[in-house]
Amino acid sequence: MKHTEISGPVNFCAPGPVRNKDLAKALGKALHRPSFMPAPGFMIKLVLGEFGSVLLGGQRVIPRWLLDSGFVFQYPEIDKALQSIVAQ
Repeated sequence: MKHTEISGPVNFCAPGPVRNKDLAKALGKALHRPSFMPAPGFMIKLVLGEFGSVLLGGQRVIPRWLLDSGFVFQYPEIDKALQSIVAQ
């Protein structure tokens, strides 16, 4: 909001896309729990419906506007972001 030079739609996400496998691993680490068993795709689709396909298919989004404008991310890596959330 402080960057008035940015206008229009912005991909508001972390700068480093993460695969589901890596997210599960980082979450397990932050929670001090094992994360070796992935959720089966059919279960994700059953629970989440059409949105399950979006999760399984992946979305490699880069916040180009923010990066090009010099935006500084407080938690650019997933490990530190999850550790901060869990600590709260």
